Amino acid sequence: MPYTNGRLTNIKAIIFDFDGVILESADIKTVAFLELFDHRPDLQPAILQYHLDNLGVSRYDKFAWIYDELLGRPFTPEVREQLGKDFSALVLQKVMASPFVPGALECLQLLSARLPLFVASGTPQEELDLIVERRDLQQYFKEVWGTPHQKPEIIRCILAKYGLAPHEALMVGDGSSDYKAAVETNLHFVARDTPEQAEYWQQQQICYIINDLESLPALLMA
Repeated sequence: MPYTNGRLTNIKAIIFDFDGVILESADIKTVAFLELFDHRPDLQPAILQYHLDNLGVSRYDKFAWIYDELLGRPFTPEVREQLGKDFSALVLQKVMASPFVPGALECLQLLSARLPLFVASGTPQEELDLIVERRDLQQYFKEVWGTPHQKPEIIRCILAKYGLAPHEALMVGDGSSDYKAAVETNLHFVARDTPEQAEYWQQQQICYIINDLESLPALLMA
């Protein structure tokens, strides 16, 4: 295993989730899911739990589950498009204004000079590109990937394009979808801890759990 004195060694690329890892924007989207379906207060607990159990998963997959499993109504292309527009209207400006996760900007500045960095997010590609551009973050990333691509697919594409072995890459995430993608593709994984995910990380026996990105460089640099 490429660990030395508690550090990850031989890491040649890092793939970050975005919401809750780079920006403190995860809670914004949690609230938006509840607001979007506030006309069904009876379903709020189930919607909240499903969202938290699937952090980092495309919003459209969650919409489909809500319609199929909770509402029992057809999830038509028209419904999909309208929900997407309504959700973006609720979150976009708030995400644009959200603060960085502590240490995130300094971490990106430091590590991008040493390693290629990437984003693999559940946010729609067009929206993600806009946020990254408006926050002047494109300079730190080799590539920024959003949906409709799935995270395991994104990881495999990055590994193939840049000639990386799985043990040479690291995924940093705050949700189960990030961890599952890392496991599926044999990547190392660092979890960003949050109250919502603390129990899940303990259950999975994650080796590396950090409260913010201030401590990430120390895990990688001797």
